[in-house]
Amino acid sequence: MMQRSDAGPASGGDGTQAHAQLGDERAKGGLAGLIIGSIGVVYGDIGTSPLYALRESLAHQVEHDALTEESVIGAISLLIFALIFTVTIKYVIFVMRADNRGEGGILSLMALAQTAMGRRTKVAFMLGVGGAALFAGEAIITPAISVMSAIEGLELVTHRFSEFVLPITIFILVTLFWVQSHGTARVAAFFGPIMIVFFLTIGVLGAMHIPEAPQVLRSFDPRQGIAFLVTHGWLGFAVLGSVFLAVTGVEALYADMGHFGRGPIRTAWLGFVLPALLLNYLGQGALVLSRPEAVGNPFFLLAPDWGLLPLVVLSTLATTIAAQAVITGAFSLARQAIQLGLIPRLEVTHTSASQEGQIYIGRINRLLLIGVLLLVIAFKSSSALASAYGIAVTGTMVLSTSLLFIVAWRKWGWPLFAAILFAASFLVVEFAFLTANLMKVKDGGWVPLALGGCVMIIMWTWTRGTRLLAEKTHRDSIPMMELIAMLQKSKPTRVPGTAVFLTSDPAVAPTALMHNLKHNKVLHERVLVICVKTEDRPRVMPGKRFEIDKLSDDFYRATLHYGFMESPRVPAALAAMRKAGFKYDIMTTSFFLGRRSIKESPSSEMPVWQDKLYVALTRQAANATDFFSIPSDRVVELGAQVTI
Repeated sequence: MMQRSDAGPASGGDGTQAHAQLGDERAKGGLAGLIIGSIGVVYGDIGTSPLYALRESLAHQVEHDALTEESVIGAISLLIFALIFTVTIKYVIFVMRADNRGEGGILSLMALAQTAMGRRTKVAFMLGVGGAALFAGEAIITPAISVMSAIEGLELVTHRFSEFVLPITIFILVTLFWVQSHGTARVAAFFGPIMIVFFLTIGVLGAMHIPEAPQVLRSFDPRQGIAFLVTHGWLGFAVLGSVFLAVTGVEALYADMGHFGRGPIRTAWLGFVLPALLLNYLGQGALVLSRPEAVGNPFFLLAPDWGLLPLVVLSTLATTIAAQAVITGAFSLARQAIQLGLIPRLEVTHTSASQEGQIYIGRINRLLLIGVLLLVIAFKSSSALASAYGIAVTGTMVLSTSLLFIVAWRKWGWPLFAAILFAASFLVVEFAFLTANLMKVKDGGWVPLALGGCVMIIMWTWTRGTRLLAEKTHRDSIPMMELIAMLQKSKPTRVPGTAVFLTSDPAVAPTALMHNLKHNKVLHERVLVICVKTEDRPRVMPGKRFEIDKLSDDFYRATLHYGFMESPRVPAALAAMRKAGFKYDIMTTSFFLGRRSIKESPSSEMPVWQDKLYVALTRQAANATDFFSIPSDRVVELGAQVTI
C-alpha cells in the first residue's frame, strides 16, 4: 500500500507563502536599505549608458555633416522617449507585475507563461531560450563596453594616456573576473553608496549646463523626435539604433526583482535614477549646442578641468559595478538554465554562507572572461563595440514582450483583443529599434547574433539529446514495481543499512540499482530511490520539499521538489525527511550513483554534428556527488556506457 509523508508535493499554495516570507525578510531589511541596494545592483548598467549613448547617437550626424540644433534636440527627444516608454511604462509599470512568485527574469517569465498555458509549450520555451541566449551575448558585451568607455575618459586628461586605454581595460576586466571565485558579498555593501554618488554627480553636472542652451528642454516634446525621424530618413533610423543604448541593462529591473522587491526598484527609478539620467542627457545636449566641438565625448566634457580625472575614476568604479552586476546575473541565469534542464549541470559554488544568491560558476566565469577579452582586443574602442550592443538588448525585449502577451492573456485573464493591442503597442516600437540596430550587423552587430545562436544551439542540443536519452533509458529499463515483485520471488543477499539511488525517471529501476544487483549480487535491507524534480517556480517552501511513497516493506521512493532558483541539496532534504519520521542514519547509508559514458550512435535521431556536440557537453557536466552536495565518502559510483 502506498503511504505519503506529511510533507506533500509542491502545490500552488506554497508560492504565496514563499512570497510572503520573502516580503517579511525584505521588511526587516528596511525600505531605505533596499532602495540603496537596488541603485547599486539594478541600475549599474543603465546608469552608465550616458557615457556613450548620446555620443554614439550624435556621431551619425557628425559623419553626415548634419549636426544642427534640431537634430540634437531630436536625438535627445528620442532618448527621453526610450527611457519613459520602454523603461518606465513597459518595465516599471507592466513587466514587473509579471513576477513568478516574487522572482523575475526571462526564464522566470518563460516558466510563468508555461504555467499560464497549463503545459510546457514549444512557443514559450523557444521565446524563453531565445531571450536567455541573447542575454548571454549581452553579458559578454556589457563589461567590455562599460569599462572601456570609462577608461577612454583618460584620453581627455592627456593624449599620452591613449596607448594605455586598452591595457588598463584588460587589467581591470581580468581582475574583476578573477575575484569572482572569492565572492563579492563584502564589497557589495559599497555598490549602493558609490552609485548614489555617481548619479548625483552626473545629475548635477548635467543641470549645470542646461542654462547654456535652455532650448534643449524642447526635447520633452515627443514631436521633436518624430520630426527628426521623418525628415532625416535613413540617418534618423541609424540614430534610432544608437538611441537604444540608453536603455541597455533594463532587463536588470525585472531580473533582480526577487532580490529587492517591486516597490524599492520602482521608487529608486522614479525618484532618483530617472531624474539623474534625464538631467545628464539634457546637460550633454546643451553642452553640444553651446560648444559643438564637445560632441566627441560630451559626458566627460561636462566636468570642469579640475573635475575630469575624478569623474573618470568615479565612472570607472561605476562601470566596474555595472559589469559585476551583469556577471552575477549571468551566474543566476546559468543556474536557472541548469535547473530547467537547458544546459549541463555545472558545478555551482556558494560564496556566501548567508546569501543564497551569492554563487560562482567557474566554467561560465571563464567563458565570459575569454569572450570579453576577445571583444576588447578585436574592437579596440567603445564606439566600435556600440554597434554590437543594441541587437542583444532589443532582441531580448521583443521576446519578453511576446511572453508578456501570453501572461496577460492566460494568467491575468485579459480579453484576447486587449492582450494583442497591449503587446502590439510595445512591439511596434521595439521592432523599430530592432530593425534600426540590424543595420549595424556588418559593423559588429553580428557578434550578439552569433553568440546568441551558439547558446541556442547548445540549449537545443542538450534538451533534445537528454530527451532522446531519457526515452531510450526508459524503454530499456525495468519498471520499478516489476523489479520489486521479481525480488520478492528471487530474494538476493541482504546487507545492513540503507542504499540511496538517484534517478531522473522514478517509474523505472535506476541503472545503478540494476548494476549493483548484477555485479555485487546484494541488496541493502532498506532501499530509497530519489528523484529530484525542478518546479516552474523560483523556490519551494521547506514544508513542501518532499513526498515519500512506500513501494514495499523495504522499498521507498522520494520525490524532492526544488525551484529553479535553488540548488538541490540531497543531504539537507534527507535530514528533513528524518524529522518527518523516515528512518535514516547517514552513517549506515550508501549513495549509489550511475556514471554514464555517452557514446555516439550511427542510428541516432540527431545528425552527426549534434551527436558529437551532445557527447562533448556531457563531459562538461559536474558529477552528481558535487551537484547534489552528497558526502563523497558515502558514494559508490557504477559506470555504464550508453549510446544516444
